[in-house]
Amino acid sequence: MILLSKLRWKTLAAIGGGAGVILAGGLLLTGDAQAAQAIPLPTVKIGMEASNSPQDVATSLQILFLMTILSLAPAILVMMTSFTRIIIVLSFLRHALATQTMPPNQVLIGLSLFLTFFIMAPTWNQINQDALQPYLAGKLQQQEALDKAAQPIRTFMFKQTREKDLALFVNLAKAPRPKTYRDIPTFVLIPAFAISELKTAFQIGFLLFIPFVVIDMIVASSLMAMGMMMLPPMMISLPFKLLLFVLADGWYLVVQSLILSFN
Repeated sequence: MILLSKLRWKTLAAIGGGAGVILAGGLLLTGDAQAAQAIPLPTVKIGMEASNSPQDVATSLQILFLMTILSLAPAILVMMTSFTRIIIVLSFLRHALATQTMPPNQVLIGLSLFLTFFIMAPTWNQINQDALQPYLAGKLQQQEALDKAAQPIRTFMFKQTREKDLALFVNLAKAPRPKTYRDIPTFVLIPAFAISELKTAFQIGFLLFIPFVVIDMIVASSLMAMGMMMLPPMMISLPFKLLLFVLADGWYLVVQSLILSFN
């Protein structure tokens, strides 16, 4: 009995000690929470209020215009730069090799983006030099800066756009016959540039397919001559395609051809 009583007292003491630790921890956490509540936290408020001057309204419209431009940035990057041609050609190359998802889409899109930055770097440098920096320095008004920023991009698109495509959209827009490139509106130039890029990309993709189709035909004919009709030709031709592509340094040739096609 004495032994049981001692065990009970030890158990109660242990429970009491644990409760004390928990209580002390709770007090510490409470103290930390109160200290954290004492620290002021910043808040962000978005709302509409009455303006006191027309300048406030103009500033709000400029912010709204900037947000609109940022929302259209992906479309501008895709349709008004070299990105369209590059990603289509690389996709054709992957299908010609018949490697299914290798390289994966993330790699192709990343490579296309960096090649786009490389090709468009002179154009963007000119925009920064002629439009952005003078505007930030207060030497140009907003409309003047936009006009100067559009000129290098328009020059790039005109170099890659076929006159036939330009004539198509000028006629569809029922615009007066332009005498110079300056007379062609930007909303007419952009779709003409897009379909020209698509045509050029498909032409390059067709040329990429030719050597790999020849390999497929040779392998299929050889398997049929040997009576191995149950063996898929793609299983045999794939290693030969990869071997040809690696020995010819295919990535070097494809990237070089893509960059030179914009010069």
